[in-house]
Amino acid sequence: MADGQIYDSNRYTLYGMLSQLNIDVIDMGVIPDNRPALRIALQQAATDADVIISSGGVSVGDADYVKDMLAELGEVNFWKIAMRPGRPLAFGQIGEAMFFGLPGNPVSVMVTFYQFVQPALKRLAGETDSDPIIFKVPCDNVIKKRAGRFEFQRGILFRNNEGQLRVSTTGAQGSGILRSMSMANCFILLEENCDGLSAGSLVNVQPFAGLV
Repeated sequence: MADGQIYDSNRYTLYGMLSQLNIDVIDMGVIPDNRPALRIALQQAATDADVIISSGGVSVGDADYVKDMLAELGEVNFWKIAMRPGRPLAFGQIGEAMFFGLPGNPVSVMVTFYQFVQPALKRLAGETDSDPIIFKVPCDNVIKKRAGRFEFQRGILFRNNEGQLRVSTTGAQGSGILRSMSMANCFILLEENCDGLSAGSLVNVQPFAGLV
């Protein structure tokens, strides 16, 4: 690979998550970071599919054209969410097709897919009972967090020697650390105003269900 390039991991991650759902997937491959190619791809996708999912190109970099192209071809319903990871999420429509512009970091892709895309696809498929399962358990670790954004930290839900449910974090929580997802079996949900927690604190957890 050349300097400045990254591996195309998100396409395979998304395909793996989509394969858990009863839908047909159209893989359009990697689209170059230029406006004409992106315009053609999005117009074709809006013709062929009910839902368009992209990864990358939705932040504020010089070659991040996805949100602008969404506004040009259709409608931007919202962009940027006070969450971590996954802040630069774009949602809108192109013609009759629903559009999800997911971030480029691997963990951000999985978190935003699980929290936004998967429930939407299930609802479109006719499922009416898709509310997430969330409950409180003690956390074995000190949790570091800055107030200001809702966080989905990755955790390992387990039973201790007394049979009690507890959770621990998977360690470093950077949005580029895919290992934090591969080790996890739940999200630890931290409210916007939370600025860290001591070990033993009760936290909300959301077990993975049908993610991979």
